[in-house]
Amino acid sequence: MSLRLGDDAPNFQAKTTAGDIDFYEYLGNSWGILFSHPADYTPVCTTELGRTALLNEEFAKRNVKVLAVSVDPLDKHFGWVNDINETQNCTVNFPIIADEDKKVATLYDMIHPNASATATVRSLFVIGPDKKVKLMITYPASTGRNFHEVLRVIDSLQLTANYSVATPANWEGGEDVIVVPAVSTEDAIKKFPKGVKVIKPYLRYTPQPNID
Repeated sequence: MSLRLGDDAPNFQAKTTAGDIDFYEYLGNSWGILFSHPADYTPVCTTELGRTALLNEEFAKRNVKVLAVSVDPLDKHFGWVNDINETQNCTVNFPIIADEDKKVATLYDMIHPNASATATVRSLFVIGPDKKVKLMITYPASTGRNFHEVLRVIDSLQLTANYSVATPANWEGGEDVIVVPAVSTEDAIKKFPKGVKVIKPYLRYTPQPNID
């Protein structure tokens, strides 16, 4: 059965460019991103891993650990990393799984036979510190991911995990958020001292609560 939001993220052990890992141990108490790539030495994947490496500080300040997966072997990964570093002006400093037996790809349903019988689609999973699946995004092999959107979603997930709020369409960090329906307006006024703006009884905005 396919994974769904809120499910436990399957644990696994794997060989990576950073040595053997246990996924849960690697994550520890951090958030995690697990994302798949159709193959090494492919152009879109090269730009994606380069972009991820260049965003290392952004992921670190959000307490997010990144882990990539490809069904190619380790020796191929190491050669590819050299190409990524050279062409994308970066240093790839996160592990890339050598998933030759497709164990991880199968656990996370990354191979879609109608798209390709052998290559993974561009699946991306955000895993919470509780090891639950918080987000799933799947792109076709031909479309590179938007990592600004990945960071935006992580900001939303981390905010909404700790406060009784949701984020509206096109929300960016620092903008007003929505009070969730489970909180009454009376309680919201007490809970959010920066103020509550009532548009409709079910649509109430408040300034982002975790910034000054």
